[in-house]
Amino acid sequence: MQCSSRFLIGISERLNFSTSLQSQMPPQSFLKSPFDSAAYIELLKSFSSSFSLIHGKSIHAHLIKSQPKPCLFLQNNLLNMYCKCGDMVSARHLFDVMPKRDVVSWNSIVSGYFQIGLCYDSFDVFITMRHCDVVLDKFSYASALSVCARMREVNVGKMVHGLIVVCGLSKLAFLTNSLMDMYSKCGDLDRAWRVFDSSDELDDVSWNSLISAFVRIGLIEETQRFFARMHRAGVKMNSFALGSVLKACSSFGGSKELGKVIHGCVVRVGLDSDVFVGSAMLDLYAKKGLLDEAVKVFKLIPDPNVVVFNAMIAGFSRMDTEIDNMVTCEALHLFCEMLRRGMLPSKFTFSSILRACNLTESFELGKQIHGLIFKYHLQYEEFIGSALIDLYSKAHSIEDGFRCFHSSPKQDIVTWTSMISACVENEQFERALSLFNELLNDGRKPDQFTISSVMSACANLAVARSGEQIQSYATKSGFSAFTICANAQIFMYAGSGDIDAANQTFKELQTCDVVSWSAMISSHAKHGCATDALLLFQEMEHRKVVPNHITFLGVLTACSHGGLVDEGFRYFESMKKEYGIHPNVKHCACMVDLLGRAGRLNDAENFISESGFGDDPVLWRALLSSCRIHKNTETGARVAERVIELDPNASASYVLLYNMYLDAGNESLALRTRDLMKAHGVKKEPGLSWIEIGASVHNFVVGDKSHPKSDAIYSKLNEMLSRIERVDDHKDDTLEFEDIQLEHKESMFNCHSEKLAVALGVLLLPKSAPIRVMKNLRICADCHTTMKLFSRNERREIVVRDAIRFHRFKNGSCSCKDYW
Repeated sequence: MQCSSRFLIGISERLNFSTSLQSQMPPQSFLKSPFDSAAYIELLKSFSSSFSLIHGKSIHAHLIKSQPKPCLFLQNNLLNMYCKCGDMVSARHLFDVMPKRDVVSWNSIVSGYFQIGLCYDSFDVFITMRHCDVVLDKFSYASALSVCARMREVNVGKMVHGLIVVCGLSKLAFLTNSLMDMYSKCGDLDRAWRVFDSSDELDDVSWNSLISAFVRIGLIEETQRFFARMHRAGVKMNSFALGSVLKACSSFGGSKELGKVIHGCVVRVGLDSDVFVGSAMLDLYAKKGLLDEAVKVFKLIPDPNVVVFNAMIAGFSRMDTEIDNMVTCEALHLFCEMLRRGMLPSKFTFSSILRACNLTESFELGKQIHGLIFKYHLQYEEFIGSALIDLYSKAHSIEDGFRCFHSSPKQDIVTWTSMISACVENEQFERALSLFNELLNDGRKPDQFTISSVMSACANLAVARSGEQIQSYATKSGFSAFTICANAQIFMYAGSGDIDAANQTFKELQTCDVVSWSAMISSHAKHGCATDALLLFQEMEHRKVVPNHITFLGVLTACSHGGLVDEGFRYFESMKKEYGIHPNVKHCACMVDLLGRAGRLNDAENFISESGFGDDPVLWRALLSSCRIHKNTETGARVAERVIELDPNASASYVLLYNMYLDAGNESLALRTRDLMKAHGVKKEPGLSWIEIGASVHNFVVGDKSHPKSDAIYSKLNEMLSRIERVDDHKDDTLEFEDIQLEHKESMFNCHSEKLAVALGVLLLPKSAPIRVMKNLRICADCHTTMKLFSRNERREIVVRDAIRFHRFKNGSCSCKDYW
């Protein structure tokens, strides 16, 4: 990246990083002497507006020493400071010890909880305030309506509306606006319209609120007509009204055409150079991907402030899949221009810059930005904390992410969710579950995104019992209605081997998005249900749901596992021609696997050469696996040489080659492969199988005798083996080579980890319960044959998940139809 560290080198030497907060703090000598209430109040107001909690606490400490019994007005200002700074623990403690409290005190607590996202706590305080016979004012009701709007609780909002009418405050324009905002955000536009029409007192905000409601749900024509009505009524279109409408248009479903119409109104009333309107217009164009128009608006603003710069930087950092290094350079140029102008970057500035670094994987640059964040003392902000966790997570520096997490004093739910998601992305699934338990024990309430991340951890660990408990929690908390939680639930059940439960979850979904369909298609594909996966894809197309690259990955996987070569190529071409999706390396690996399994090894090799991913070892390893299946030693040796050259530290390549030579009866070349692996210092991942029984997860390795029930397990396994007809010619040495001598391998077949796990399942699980075993490596042919016979003789359903797919054994057959 050309715009890298040189933009930031020397900034700390050229610029003064002292902030205005330091200048607001009284000298230490001044703090040693008491001063009157007016001085305290002015300082508290200053620290509230600058969110300086540390300075506010120092004034509180000084106040305790100088005035043991401060007046109620002074205490309310102190309470407001804590609430504005987000320290609700201190705020609530102060509130509880106040000898007298008025409606201002109660309103501060209600507003404070709402500002940090604790809506239920906020509303609980509102209800308690009513029970304490406090005379509620318009601010009390407005706060309650804001809580209802955020929680989308229209029925509770109606009850608050009734209280407002009973109290005789329904005619106030201030509450009219709050009611309209609540109803519109809850999706009840008819009631919002009735409130507007029945009100005798309307102001500019009233008109603006209804316009914003129209924009929010995408009613373009109604918005334009209402603009005309507003003009005929003689309502002046000021910067606040137009800016708010533009903000609503950019935040919700407004179209580009509507934005341009509003832009025309802005120009006509001469507000195109207004900072507030300009920043909203700039933000609108940036969110719609019209960066050229956004740049034009930016250049027209004569004296842009921090908000304008933030909107422009966010625009350059919001391009997602289209973002490139040049776009990041533009964002960084603007950031440096802010510093040169002496502007104080805000938390939104740094969160946008960090987002650009995350999108382009510019991790070193992100670390430099982190250094500037420390210099500006903004490392404790929750927005920045989450962005830093994301940065270090994508850089696979999970411990640095935890340091950022623990350094955030607020640790709101967004920060917790970011940290849990980081653990999942870095395959630290147990740590993610542990963090979730810590969150609950800490008394915090997760949101739908937290639940989704935790379910993903359960899916990867394949612990259905834990997943079911989280699903129960989600249902009780009302999160199960969210599509994102239902999608994660599909992945969780499918990943745990329960495809029926995953399918039931999918059928119960009221709103299926592309992720829902993709999750179900991929689940069927991995469980060997290729026909069901393709039928589901056809139904998805029939319902006009546009598939994405993940959907097609599931479709191609289904074709590969089902041996559907012609269908696979048809979908591969459809992905490119009909949907404009450029195949990535995973799609191409599926095609190589599809051709290789079908025995078309030459075609698979030619496909790799023409795919554009010829230097990716994943494709060659897929071909090597097919060479072993079809016992093509000559091609396999050549392919193995290529894949080891590309990725010499991957143990899977050596293991495949080793087993291929053993299958061909060439023990000398097999041993030479093992020696080559040792020479390169590569260690094979040990085979591990695990089974969840009740609240416990039991792990096994080959020949494991560490389990407390080891004697009973081996006794049961021998009993099961004695009842089946062994098929000796299916034995192989897949993934079991380590340092075991060849002549002793025969005795190890009956000790494979998945067999031990199944034996424990037969011992402890009721006969009606399926036995689900997870394995980190591929199942060997001997175990595959044995599991089929176990399922027939024991009359049990056995599900084994290996590193590639699920094998569902029932009545002596497998769902893979022996095509694996």
